[in-house]
Amino acid sequence: MINDKKVVVVLPAYNASKTLEMTYREIDFSIVDDVILVDDLSKDDTVEVGKKLGIKHIIVHEQNKGYGGNQKSCYNKSLELGADIVIMLHPDYQYTPKLIPSMAHLIASGLYHVVLGSRILGKGALRGGMPLIKYIANRGLTLFQNIMMSAKLSEYHTGYRAFSREVLEKVNYNANSDNFVFDNQMLAQIWYAGFDIAEITCPTKYFDDASSINFKNSSIYGIGVLRTSIQFRLQKWGVMKNKIFSIN
Repeated sequence: MINDKKVVVVLPAYNASKTLEMTYREIDFSIVDDVILVDDLSKDDTVEVGKKLGIKHIIVHEQNKGYGGNQKSCYNKSLELGADIVIMLHPDYQYTPKLIPSMAHLIASGLYHVVLGSRILGKGALRGGMPLIKYIANRGLTLFQNIMMSAKLSEYHTGYRAFSREVLEKVNYNANSDNFVFDNQMLAQIWYAGFDIAEITCPTKYFDDASSINFKNSSIYGIGVLRTSIQFRLQKWGVMKNKIFSIN
């Protein structure tokens, strides 16, 4: 715990057996109270590795629900366990678990309700192996979103995120897509609900066993990002109403 706040790390997993252990071993259990592993019907032995590591809370989807559907299970279970701070960490070791204390402290101190690990801050994205085309797409989409949402984030596309319980209880994340655009919808919901978002520099690591979406899914994601940004602006203007922006 930090400041009497329960810290839970959630691991949305799909075929993560090769990287799960080294990710788990770097989690700082002096502050982390629980870990939740949600397996989205992996084709490898991710679940067996999780059990060997002693992960207490393992959820196995009976059918593949997608990246967004996996996160819904992660957050629903974390709230059920009484988490005050929830940190989503990909078990593919692309994001370093060593940033968990910093992210958790920013929320536990009451300074922010949301913290993102940004790959763009610090200019380390390309040095860390981010493909040039992904970097360009990241910068272009982020610029468009900042304009549409009147914000100044360095990137909207990181998968390393920490949330306070208040955020998860207030935004309607269960109404979001089950696909990759879930991440983007959630940030739009957070801005719409009036929460501030902090960013910290996160080293970028791209390697063979790290997960990555293919060109087709990347294209679908990009279109979804544009759509979400436009929906946000129209909602703000009162031109339309979308259920994802309903506040609990």
